[in-house]
Amino acid sequence: MRSRYQVLRGEAADCIPHFEHWSCPDAESYITGIDHYEAPRDCREQLNARYPHLGLPELPDNTPIPRPEEQPEVTGHDTHAVRWGDSQSWHWDWGKHLKSAEDVFRFSPLAQGDFRQIPVVESHDYRDEEALYRMFRARYPEDWGNTAPEGSDAAWNFYNTLFMWPLLTFGWELFLETCLDPRFERIMDEFAEINRRVFRAAARLPVHFAICHDDIVTSRGPTCSPEWMHRHIFPRYEEFWGKLRDAGKRVIFMVDGNMDAYVDDIFACGASGIITEPYTDFRAIARNHENAVIAGEGDVRILMRNDPAEIESMVRRMVETARMTNGYLMCIGNHIPWNTPPEAVQCYLDWSHELGLR
Repeated sequence: MRSRYQVLRGEAADCIPHFEHWSCPDAESYITGIDHYEAPRDCREQLNARYPHLGLPELPDNTPIPRPEEQPEVTGHDTHAVRWGDSQSWHWDWGKHLKSAEDVFRFSPLAQGDFRQIPVVESHDYRDEEALYRMFRARYPEDWGNTAPEGSDAAWNFYNTLFMWPLLTFGWELFLETCLDPRFERIMDEFAEINRRVFRAAARLPVHFAICHDDIVTSRGPTCSPEWMHRHIFPRYEEFWGKLRDAGKRVIFMVDGNMDAYVDDIFACGASGIITEPYTDFRAIARNHENAVIAGEGDVRILMRNDPAEIESMVRRMVETARMTNGYLMCIGNHIPWNTPPEAVQCYLDWSHELGLR
């Protein structure tokens, strides 16, 4: 999408494009009049045609999708899943293979190398850098060669920029129990070495943008102290993102929560923008960082209340913020889940379409 390409470069487009976290099939059916479960591709195509700057991913075909009530329930001993989009979530079992702090201190990310059987979202084999590159490269058209087409908004996305590695490998409890111990430094050094391979491979990809994710904060602010972050995380962000920037790619940082405490650090490390949640002060980012790429100011809690006047007011505030930076994208930062009222989603999209003009 040309307009999204422009905005991700910090250049004003005629209309403000979207960058939505979308998993609300009932809204697609409601807006288009086409049953998402019976004809998913046709439904998605019609939705994107109606809102040209929405830009949701194309779906491969019209193979019917079983409705959630028709899908087998994922429950059992120590497992549980809930509805997610048109399917079900996974069970939260990060770190299940480790039982104690001593297990953590014995663990060697580099000796492990192959994470295909360990749930860390980016569960790949990291032992061979060239194999990593081939795996990433297969996601993009072969005829692109080494360079993405001009105007393409294709991006490389990576979930485990660094902070997610120990969080997912060990789970929240063991991570927080062990992360201040001096023995944890060796573990972070090894995760960083794995990601050097990742980012060297990514620098060769035919994309203009890299979206790097780490949930370094919660809705209330930082998870770990600034001292810990400046010791273990931010210097490596600067190193990793430098590899991408040297290859001509712009880095966008994606993070859940309230980023106010670390916004300046992220830009200092080399990011061009931040995709986050409405707990963050987006206007402060726009004021302090010229033409910063920002997305996530919209609030699903407002959509859930399904008050058309309140939704209109939210969109007007978002458009006012967009006047402060060429890098603004319309986005409900805390997600549009399956149970969002379809009428509210349509109201949000209609007002964004009407008001989102430069």
